[in-house]
Amino acid sequence: MTDQPLALAPEQWQRLAAAHHAYTDTVSPYYDETLQEVTRRACTSGSIGKADIGALLMWKRLRADTPWTAELMALADTDIRRATAAATTAARDTTLSRCAGAQAGRAALAHLPGFRTGDALASAVLTAAAPDRMAIYDRRAHSGLRTLGITLSHAPGRYSRYIERIDQLLAAAPAPIRTWTPRDMDTALYWLNTTA
Repeated sequence: MTDQPLALAPEQWQRLAAAHHAYTDTVSPYYDETLQEVTRRACTSGSIGKADIGALLMWKRLRADTPWTAELMALADTDIRRATAAATTAARDTTLSRCAGAQAGRAALAHLPGFRTGDALASAVLTAAAPDRMAIYDRRAHSGLRTLGITLSHAPGRYSRYIERIDQLLAAAPAPIRTWTPRDMDTALYWLNTTA
């Protein structure tokens, strides 16, 4: 991993800011209520169970008619909570860099059905667990990075590299972008290609 800042041209920063503004103007202010509710419960319990994973599936608009959902539902909620508690602890651990917390949190989820490959649902769980430290990953945010000329491979460990890129962007950003949360950055990246 590298601590090199990401140098963007002023017009790229402007595009990113415009994308964030367009996202907040376009998307319902109630859209994230489900994520926020799961976050509140995770804050209290220190873990995320099957019911909350189901809520995050709906919030992410992911398919629930896949074989892994049946596998996940066949597991005891206590086993799922054990894995998500470890992921929560790692994601919240401020002695770790955000990138290292993302890597450890993602690894804690990796054995669960639905979390073995891909980062969309795992990123939702980690963001619900640590909303001030983590960010949502999806193919549109990945495409937003590419639009800015920032590479992110699909190789294993992608989520921690994604968080690293977000940290690099936030560290190099001009005001007021520099004060954004990782979630603010992921929404801007998500929306970036719709403002072209």
